[in-house]
Amino acid sequence: MDRWNRQPGEARGGEARGELSARSARALWCGSAGLVLAVLGTSVLVAGTGHGRRLPVAVALVLVQACALRWQTRAPVLVLAVNALTGLAVWALLPAVSLTGALLAAQVTLCVLSATRPRRASVRALAAMCLPAPLGFHAGGSAGLAVYLLTVLLAWTAGQWRGAQQARRRAETRRAVVEERARIAREVHDVVAHTLSVMVVQAAAADDVFAQRPEQAREALRAIETGARSALGELRLLLRAFRPEAEAEAEAEGEAETVPGGGDSESDRRPGPSLARLDELADRVRATGMTVRVHREGAAEGLPAAVDLAAYRIVQEALTNTLRHADGADEVRVRVAVEGECVEVTVVDNGRTRQSGPASPGAGRGLVGMRERARLVGGSLRAGPLPGGGFEVAARLPVERVS
Repeated sequence: MDRWNRQPGEARGGEARGELSARSARALWCGSAGLVLAVLGTSVLVAGTGHGRRLPVAVALVLVQACALRWQTRAPVLVLAVNALTGLAVWALLPAVSLTGALLAAQVTLCVLSATRPRRASVRALAAMCLPAPLGFHAGGSAGLAVYLLTVLLAWTAGQWRGAQQARRRAETRRAVVEERARIAREVHDVVAHTLSVMVVQAAAADDVFAQRPEQAREALRAIETGARSALGELRLLLRAFRPEAEAEAEAEGEAETVPGGGDSESDRRPGPSLARLDELADRVRATGMTVRVHREGAAEGLPAAVDLAAYRIVQEALTNTLRHADGADEVRVRVAVEGECVEVTVVDNGRTRQSGPASPGAGRGLVGMRERARLVGGSLRAGPLPGGGFEVAARLPVERVS
């Protein structure tokens, strides 16, 4: 896989619909299967002592449950039915195993189904899991009934909580993308408006000197042509930002803020932020006590305004995330390389990335905004902690020359 497409923390389309990535599903299977084998498997071995042929059959049923959990994220209803039936069979073979323990795998699947499927489907599954409750009363009386119903209800509630948490995170990500797109639209609008204003002035000048100085008029007309092509290119990028998306937006990892002195007030919504002002941006960060080293390769002059602006904003957001989230960071390196038809932007700090603790309000919008800007110009962005410490943000932005 191309390293530019590896984006830690970014959600895939399935995850946005409540499903898990392959790695997460595998981890869930290993954990739930391990729990079933450890708890139910041990209970079966202890309760099956002296039962002759029943023990191997019960052990085989436990293994079937553990294997069925492999598909609980893809087909939770089917897996729930399999685990419920095999669990009841285990309980029928070895009544010494509690009904709650025999249906442990089914309860785990109920939790996953409750988290990943619509509420109506999860309520039906909950009702189906309550049907064996009279067996719990028959085996353990009121206490057995209460324990069984309580564990089933807790499994369903835990899944509901997890699903609500995921839905809230997806809503925050979508809101961050919408806000970033609105901000991009304002900036591209200003770029296009500035270009059109210049074209109007040049057209008036060409009309004034058309008869007396035709060569000067031709130069003005060529400038108008260049400006019109540039404006058309910027408008294409603006339309790309609002095209329908089939995939889900990125998972939250950063925070959308601006570097001190680089706010988005009404007075700042004008053409201006670009790689040519990168040193000014670095100076504002240096004023906080951070060491900022800027390295340039290639000439940034003549880049399309949208690409220039996207590169500047990505550096700005990366520096802000360093100030806010990189514990112990005292140095950050910024590299901007213009190589052929591509602009590469890399920001690396030497801090310690926070691994735990409550997320601050608005957390996740920084990286979402950077990825949205990179996507707008047809580029890609990757971000994540480095093996030797520190955090890296790297973007690759193609340069579309307007012909």
